[in-house]
Amino acid sequence: MAISTDEKGLSQALAGLPSNGNNGPGKPSAEHSEDIELTGESGAYVHPKTTDALSPEHREYLMQRHGTLELDPVPGMGDADPYNWTSSKKVINLILVAFHACMSTFIAASIIPAYQTMAKDLGRPLQDITYLTSLQIAILGVAPLIWKPISHRYGRRPVFLLSLICSLVGNIGCAESPGYNSMSVCRAIVAFFISPPAAIGSAVVTETFFKKERARYMGIWTLLVTIGVPLSPFIFGFVAERVGYRWIYWILAIINGVQFILYLFLGPETRYIRNGVTHHGSDFKQEYLQFSRIDPSPISAYEFIQPLFLSRKLCILLPAIAYAMTFLFCSVLVTVELPQLFGEKFHFNDQQLGLQFLGLIIGSVIGEQLGGILSDTWMNRRAKKIGRAPAPEFRLWLSYPGFMLGIIGIIVFLVRTAQAPELQWDITPVIGIAFAGGGNQIITTVLITYAVDCHPQESASIGVFITFVRQMWGFIGPFWFPAMFENVGVAASAGVAVALIVGVSIFPTAVVHWRGPSFRKIRQEEDIEPQGIETSKA
Repeated sequence: MAISTDEKGLSQALAGLPSNGNNGPGKPSAEHSEDIELTGESGAYVHPKTTDALSPEHREYLMQRHGTLELDPVPGMGDADPYNWTSSKKVINLILVAFHACMSTFIAASIIPAYQTMAKDLGRPLQDITYLTSLQIAILGVAPLIWKPISHRYGRRPVFLLSLICSLVGNIGCAESPGYNSMSVCRAIVAFFISPPAAIGSAVVTETFFKKERARYMGIWTLLVTIGVPLSPFIFGFVAERVGYRWIYWILAIINGVQFILYLFLGPETRYIRNGVTHHGSDFKQEYLQFSRIDPSPISAYEFIQPLFLSRKLCILLPAIAYAMTFLFCSVLVTVELPQLFGEKFHFNDQQLGLQFLGLIIGSVIGEQLGGILSDTWMNRRAKKIGRAPAPEFRLWLSYPGFMLGIIGIIVFLVRTAQAPELQWDITPVIGIAFAGGGNQIITTVLITYAVDCHPQESASIGVFITFVRQMWGFIGPFWFPAMFENVGVAASAGVAVALIVGVSIFPTAVVHWRGPSFRKIRQEEDIEPQGIETSKA
């Protein structure tokens, strides 16, 4: 396939990379062990060391566009390259994608405050109604395995548009469902189609923003994924109480329709291949009218399960496990079990139950300031101090306060809920929820950004893999939470939560913090391609 002029310049830049001894041509020095992996996800990473070998025209373009050549990654020479977009265009697109990701968890949690009302209307036990949420949690974990290869070949934009229109139809189906079984099928359809941005949103961030600002914008995506869980029952508690729970589905369908219109006009394509393909048409056509195949390489069956093989990479696996366990207790347990705990003890209606989620919303927003903005500031200051980019492990120092906040929060929530007298509510359990939400959000942003920093070319697969681990563990949790409360007690269950967070979250994080550089060196020899530009398999 023909290669455009700017792509030839990038290819020549790759060839001009200096050798580092045994590392071979094109591999950067491992002075801080940040060995970046490139594994054939066609696309985009161009190492900053290539700038010395760029053509004069390309260098001049980058200077005019960015005012510097110190860019990581190095953009191509064209306005269709997302790295060359204006800041406002990048942020608007990110907000659309992040809100779309928010809708995945938002929809799953939307019926939580209406469980008791739905049980009466559908004639099913309360536990059966909770499975309508658990069903979506499971599908949200598995479905991205299918969407990721498709979005790689045809782009993010067509997948997101299809996602929204099909979710709209599915939510209308839920609203019109006459019984439990038909509603379950429609909820499954919605979960399948709404799932893409909740997993590949990490790829959109990596494809759009430079490394120095990655945590800040990764944090916007992770915040909205997290905040969708408490925000939905907070809002729809009022809806269920005032106009009936079926209006929850109608409102969700309306939101999907508005999203579709906004994304149609304001959501450009972020999938941009810088090597091995020819870009046809104007920048506008490439960004908004490209619905044909972007990546010519064939899809293999392996690609649909490839993200699961990231479990071989400890710098991804251990953060994923640590995050999933914290998310289980600080988000899933709180949101799924709160209606049953508070409904039985305080006899709350749907609206009153929804109000309890305000603590989780406030905590998550505050936590993101530490996990996102402070995280980037932390890394950038370290870079200035030592005169080079710090190892990704330096970011992990910020995860430990998050774990502590999560532990404190879950203890306060469970213990104070157990201690509260019948029908005598006080605010202390909600304060615990806020602490748990803040800690969970810090951990979410820090650990996901760390994994992407270690393997930037795996950003889409990392999002899919971490989502899979988180959702599968979150799916299992509601099945054993009631048994834990019954056999151990609500207050004593805090001890179970703390033990699991320490053993499955804090300890693995400490291990990867200590041994992360060694883990990356081990995997580098097995499956890392020459550093520079990832080439298409066309």
